[in-house]
Amino acid sequence: MTAATDWTWEYDGYEAADERLRESLCTLGNGYFATRGALPECAADDVHYPGTYVAGCYNRLTSDVAGRSVENEDMVNIPNWLSLRFRPVGGEWLMPDAVTVLDHRQVLHLASGLLERLTRYALGEGRALFVRQQRFVHMADPHLAVLRTEFTAEGFAGALDVEATLDGEVTNVGVARYRELDGRHLTHVHTGTAAPDTVWLRCRTRTSDIRIGMAARLTADAPVADRHEGPCATQRVRLGLAPGRTVTVDKTIALHTSRDPAISDPLAAAIDRVGRAPGFDDLLEAHLTAWDRLWRRAALDIADGEAGSILRLHLFHVLQTLSPHTADLDVGVPARGLHGEAYRGHVFWDELFVLPYLNLHFPEVSRALLRYRHRRLDEACTAALKAGRRGALYPWQSGSDGREETQQLHLNPHSGRWLPDHSHLQYHVGSAIAYNVWQYCEASGDAEFLHTKGAEMLLQIARFWADSAVYDESLGRHRIRGVVGPDEYHDAYPDAKLPGLDDNAYTNVTAAWVLTRTLEVLQALPEPRRRELLERTGLDGGELEQWEDVSRILHVPFHRGVISQFEGYGDLAELDWDRYRKRYDDIRRLDRILEAEGDTVNRYQASKQADVLMLGYLFSPAELQSLFSRLGYRLDEGTWSRTVDYYLDRTSHGSTLSGLVHGWVLARARRAEAWMFCQEALRGDIADLQGGTTGEGIHLGAMAGTLDLVQRGLTGLETRGGALWLDPVPLPELSSYGFAVQYQGHWGVRLRLERGRLEIAVPSSDRDPIDVRLPNRTVCLQPGETYQLMLPD
Repeated sequence: MTAATDWTWEYDGYEAADERLRESLCTLGNGYFATRGALPECAADDVHYPGTYVAGCYNRLTSDVAGRSVENEDMVNIPNWLSLRFRPVGGEWLMPDAVTVLDHRQVLHLASGLLERLTRYALGEGRALFVRQQRFVHMADPHLAVLRTEFTAEGFAGALDVEATLDGEVTNVGVARYRELDGRHLTHVHTGTAAPDTVWLRCRTRTSDIRIGMAARLTADAPVADRHEGPCATQRVRLGLAPGRTVTVDKTIALHTSRDPAISDPLAAAIDRVGRAPGFDDLLEAHLTAWDRLWRRAALDIADGEAGSILRLHLFHVLQTLSPHTADLDVGVPARGLHGEAYRGHVFWDELFVLPYLNLHFPEVSRALLRYRHRRLDEACTAALKAGRRGALYPWQSGSDGREETQQLHLNPHSGRWLPDHSHLQYHVGSAIAYNVWQYCEASGDAEFLHTKGAEMLLQIARFWADSAVYDESLGRHRIRGVVGPDEYHDAYPDAKLPGLDDNAYTNVTAAWVLTRTLEVLQALPEPRRRELLERTGLDGGELEQWEDVSRILHVPFHRGVISQFEGYGDLAELDWDRYRKRYDDIRRLDRILEAEGDTVNRYQASKQADVLMLGYLFSPAELQSLFSRLGYRLDEGTWSRTVDYYLDRTSHGSTLSGLVHGWVLARARRAEAWMFCQEALRGDIADLQGGTTGEGIHLGAMAGTLDLVQRGLTGLETRGGALWLDPVPLPELSSYGFAVQYQGHWGVRLRLERGRLEIAVPSSDRDPIDVRLPNRTVCLQPGETYQLMLPD
């Protein structure tokens, strides 16, 4: 049973079938590394998976699958530091799948980043062992983690053996459909003893050659012995138990890799750090202080209730994956957090849903995530050249070095067949990166980044789109052919020999937006910097004229009075939705169902998730109308409303992002139905709506997107043109909350949405006033001023 309070997330009772989900949702991390919420006494098996992942730690292996040799890069499951098991002397090791569990409860304390477990094991004849554990992955020192275990004998006296291990015999097997692939990423595992209470383990990844050093200190009121067998360093202690008396064992670990700055050797650094680490209480105090600072900068002040509890949980996991420590790392946004091995830890377009939230709370983290993309700009330019185009072609899936990491084959669990994967044709990831550059600079006022790294990325992404566009004389317009849109179900026309679709509306409109914004940025650059950039890139006036032309006459297909998802979408067959809903309990992954039947979703007007409607997620109604007008199309409210209805009827919502985007769009287009989709977005991971996928890692984009829904979506908050724009559309179910943001150097700009009223307060400072653009007026707020806007019913 799950229960949530304002600042806790609780699980009562032990259910083996729920363990993977609980482990993901109880993951603890600090932006540098994270460990799943597995029980320390349980090893990896079909029920439990105690994975630990370091941000940016990848390794590449080749596997033989379906008669082909395929290469995949994975985020590495590093040695398991968490392992700690126990048993009465002479008895069996106590584990919930082998011994009777009388009571079991896990409590995730969100305010403190602390996971608590309380379990009572039956020992027979009225005897029981009560185990209480507290663990945290240190938010102040990103290289430390701590596990405290308290044992209390009930109805007996005796001795208890405790074994704490650093386990180097781990593999990547956390996702069942990947298990035919090679997952043994670690090699050269060695262990040793550094001090009477401290052991160490070192290893390296097989091909990326990342060295990993880990050291563990065990503290107890009894002598500690150690044993080294194979790839494991084990510490043992025998505790004397008396009825009702509690004895405590603390395990403190330090972790470093060769990717860390300011160290010479990761093992030496880990041994030194764990040796200098204070005791549990002092470590906890520093950890709590760090979390207090995070919550002050980021927390949503929202009324009690399910929505508020879930939003806090979502924010907690965003902060654990992308904390201020991330600002010092060369990492991107892993789509499944640091919580599991789904998507192999790769970086997709999910930053499109994450950075808009971070921009207004942790701009230094957003900047670091964009620098990850800038460092891989050369690789993206190389990919474009290989495709016969100029500019930058960013990969749909990115990992360590920026090459395309999208799998060549994917397994359909319904049919058991390995199928070609063409999702690398989702070139729109480049537009997502450009959008994030623009949004970050508008929110932060970081002109230095915009004029340097930002301008370089925008230029090369725009250059790719302009070079991809082919003029069609019969249409009198430019077209972009051979792509895959956000929908992902459709990767080819029916019976086509080659993959790819023509004129995906989302791709073409966002490409036009990139070209337009890049032209504006180049025009606004300081002349010396503009000249320098043009010289470095060989950009000339003729190319700029081409950009202007393409940005105005890119083709956007329509059919039957609605925007077409791509050219020819309206000619596809209609699916008998009712028949499939009756036949299958869940049709979210309709593509897999149809393939198992020997059919293909490419034949039907059926979408996995928002595609055309993503335009309503990225752009306000006024900005979207302006974009279409620049392209020579009239997008009135009626056309957009028909488009929304059309795709709502043809979407299976096979992605956690789908409910989020539809809720966002419907909040403005059809408010009465918006809350149903918002609820789906909120519950996507906690209820595991995608059928077992959350146990493989949380969906970070959807979690951050729900936060941004209440931050920007329902308030109509935009950072555009040097002003804050507000156009609230509060939902009755979520109409009272507040938050504070950073905006262009103003710390703690406070917004409060109440029923019938929106209040904005600018804290006192020496900064310039803020222009606030409202639907029918503009207000200039000086530091120290507050303004209230009365909202229509």
